[in-house]
Amino acid sequence: MSKVFILGGTGLLGYYTTKELLAKGYQVKTMALPPMPAEELLPKEVECSLGDINELTDEEIKDLLSDCEGFIYAAGADERTIPKKPALKFFYEANVLPTQRLAHIAAEAGVKRFVIFGSYFAEFAERLPQFDLKKQAYPNTRLLQEQIAFAEGEGKMDVMSLRLPYIFGTMPGRMPLWKMFTEQVKDQSIFPALSGGTAMVTVEQVGEAAVGALENGEHRHTYAISALNMKYQAFYQMIADALGQTETTQIPVVPYDQLKPNYEQIDQHAEAEGREHGIHMVLSSRLQNEDLYIDPSETMDLLGIKDHDVIQAIKDTLAKCVE
Repeated sequence: MSKVFILGGTGLLGYYTTKELLAKGYQVKTMALPPMPAEELLPKEVECSLGDINELTDEEIKDLLSDCEGFIYAAGADERTIPKKPALKFFYEANVLPTQRLAHIAAEAGVKRFVIFGSYFAEFAERLPQFDLKKQAYPNTRLLQEQIAFAEGEGKMDVMSLRLPYIFGTMPGRMPLWKMFTEQVKDQSIFPALSGGTAMVTVEQVGEAAVGALENGEHRHTYAISALNMKYQAFYQMIADALGQTETTQIPVVPYDQLKPNYEQIDQHAEAEGREHGIHMVLSSRLQNEDLYIDPSETMDLLGIKDHDVIQAIKDTLAKCVE
């Protein structure tokens, strides 16, 4: 495999995947939505075009992919988007339909390996059936995205999915999405946490996992990656520390029932505005009582993910958010 196409190569994950591919000796071609976040973001050897790939004809996309053996799908909408109702329609049109079309065209163009950047909510929809996550718009469509892409590749192209958890890192020209968290904690004297925790990785590890899946992944396989598992309380404390509120903000762990009315109000507010969360907040908050942990050993050696300082990546990301 000599040349790889990345959809979304100027985004955070696409950028670091591009860097990893170049370090491994691959040629890289990418298309991403304008504008370019920073001048000279990508090295000159990267073939970069700005635009919406969904506006191209099938033949134009086939021409674009004609010299590529690999395809990394680093685009789409995540669960932080709060679309107009119904959320299922939005996430289906944002994540499923484009993936199906591009996987189909990629296979026709002769691409041999296709990697999707998915979500660990698909993983926990399977691991925690008691929460009925498969009935929620975002996990439902992330699972569907994988299955449709697998089917499109069948007999022609190997398709793998990375199920990504919390991701930390910075890049030129983009503000980390974690700024929405720092804004919530800013100037708060008390910021309660629920009792669970989450899996975490760095952006570099996502790039390593993508290349590892491209090289060694098996068709129809999903890979839930992690490098560190952390309680939400500890993460919120890091946010308070980054804001300089170590002494002024308390982060108590509180029972779910105590916070449930707040999350019900958030869902009701969205309903009143004609919007809907991809995972309803009442359910999303219940999940924060669980340890959404992933064993790093399940994928690190398999995909060639290296040890990186996740704690330092969190600190650097939060520092960027509050600077």
